[in-house]
Amino acid sequence: MTDPIRLVIVDDHAIVRQGLRSILEREPDIEVVGEAATATDALDLVAAARPHIVLLDLKLSAGSDVAGLSLCGELTARAPAPGVLVVTTFLDERLVLEAIQRGARGYVLKDVDAVALVAAIRAVRRGESAFDSHSAAMVVRSLAAPATAPPSSPELTGREREVLTLLARGLSNEAIGRELYISATTAKFHVTNLMRKLSVSRRAEAVYAGSKLGLI
Repeated sequence: MTDPIRLVIVDDHAIVRQGLRSILEREPDIEVVGEAATATDALDLVAAARPHIVLLDLKLSAGSDVAGLSLCGELTARAPAPGVLVVTTFLDERLVLEAIQRGARGYVLKDVDAVALVAAIRAVRRGESAFDSHSAAMVVRSLAAPATAPPSSPELTGREREVLTLLARGLSNEAIGRELYISATTAKFHVTNLMRKLSVSRRAEAVYAGSKLGLI
């Protein structure tokens, strides 16, 4: 018999982790070796358990919609790197492409049925890519789109770069203030300024834009 697929589930909601575990543990070739709710716990768990596959949600904290993107990059930079399969509620072309650029091997929505999810896990284990129909269509559109000139990088202050880095970790204004020894109001001021400079209206978009421009 071949070795079972060792798998870790990373999601900030316990009920989601438990639901995925109950589905996957029915499969004779899949072994759930651990669960994690935060990026820090996930990194420690993956180092200890050495899974073949990590099921990763993009939203790992209340303060960020895409904290999982940073974690994805950290996981895939390891040796040996697990195959990362994003399982999320977010369907956004930029997030799909960013996840791929950070090393994800697949991207499926949480409303995927059990059969398709298991098939995606097995595909990633074989070294293949696995996308649901919606995210696959986005990848195809991106590949077919004409190349455009890269955007110029805005001038961010040193403090704004620090704030952007903390945003990528999913921190709230209050948490950013504690990290930088400034008030939450001052942190919000810096967040507003860097979002204006990046021409975005949401914190998640600021993180995405900043990563694309090499600012974080």
